[in-house]
Amino acid sequence: MAGKLKITLVKSTIGAIPKHRKTVCALGLRKLNKTVEMPDNECVRGMVKQVQHLVKVEEI
Repeated sequence: MAGKLKITLVKSTIGAIPKHRKTVCALGLRKLNKTVEMPDNECVRGMVKQVQHLVKVEEI
C-alpha cells in the first residue's frame, strides 16, 4: 500500500446518517468537491469504504 489516496467529496452529507457525517469530517472533507490527500493504509481504506457512496477515490 504505502502510497497516497486522493479523496474527493462528491455528494452532500445532508441526508447521511450521523456516523457517516462524522467519518467524512474525520477524513478532512468539509465542503462539496474538496479534495484531500491521505496515506494509503487500512484505517483510511476502512473509512472510505464506509462512505464510498459520498466520495470519489483515486490512487496517487
